[in-house]
Amino acid sequence: MEIILDSIFSTEFFFSVLRVATPLIFVSLAALVVKNGGVMCIAFEGMMLFSALGAVIGSAFSQSRLVGILVGLLLGMSISAIFAYFVLVLNSNGVLTGLALNILGSGGTVFMLYLISGDKGSSTALKSLIIPNVDIPIIKDIPVIGEILSGHNILTYVALITVVVVYILINKTPLGLRIRSVGENPHAAESVGIKVIKTKFIALMIGGFIASLGGIYMSMGYLPFFTRDMMAGRGFMGIAASNLGGGLTIPTFAAALLFGSAEALSNIMQSLRLPSEFMQMVPYIVTLIGLMLVGGNNKKLTFKKEEKNE
Repeated sequence: MEIILDSIFSTEFFFSVLRVATPLIFVSLAALVVKNGGVMCIAFEGMMLFSALGAVIGSAFSQSRLVGILVGLLLGMSISAIFAYFVLVLNSNGVLTGLALNILGSGGTVFMLYLISGDKGSSTALKSLIIPNVDIPIIKDIPVIGEILSGHNILTYVALITVVVVYILINKTPLGLRIRSVGENPHAAESVGIKVIKTKFIALMIGGFIASLGGIYMSMGYLPFFTRDMMAGRGFMGIAASNLGGGLTIPTFAAALLFGSAEALSNIMQSLRLPSEFMQMVPYIVTLIGLMLVGGNNKKLTFKKEEKNE
């Protein structure tokens, strides 16, 4: 127990939290934007898988990080566009469409990887590039704070900036107002001239862009290569973080950090020779507990509203 406490209350642990929480921050913010737009999207796992593979393929064949990022964004946002077309235009079931695209991400990326590299497990045969870590001037020299905040991957800092950008987008811009209006009451929004389908499509594409950054980080930052099913449920954890945050930016960010802390803790506990399978359960147990708390709170609020109406 003493070893665990020493590990938790250390700069290395908090540094690790930011590192492992980066993809969760991206996908939870993506889910937040889509949720505010009134769309139930569970296809983030597929978006992240395709963007992760696209980044590896793009950077390997061009030997350019920028091209890798652009290819990753293109593939990830393509999945978002497909989801938008089926759900918004063809009126298909959003949950079933999301599940289908997640399954496509799981199998389709392996098939693409096999066609390109001849390997079905990982992209180690491809000489892909990674996005470097950077030290922040001045901050890196501050005791404790510098050890926690400096030296991260560039996309980690992009994730932190994205929190601010999403907050401003949702709360301070006309587009954000339209997205929230459509999500709260699409008929009222349509009555004042807001194009509901167009606004929902924009929300989905913004969400796809942000989620794709999380996928790119996984294969060009967190790991230096792509592996099959490497998201390991992070897309669903991002949705859970968004629900736990109540569709608000700062609480959603805090929930993503909470889930990242659980994952970082599981990594520490694996070093204590505890069963690795049990330790891998920790982030998902925390996710379930969080959803239970949200569900219980929502149930109480609904009960109180019903009492007032009576």
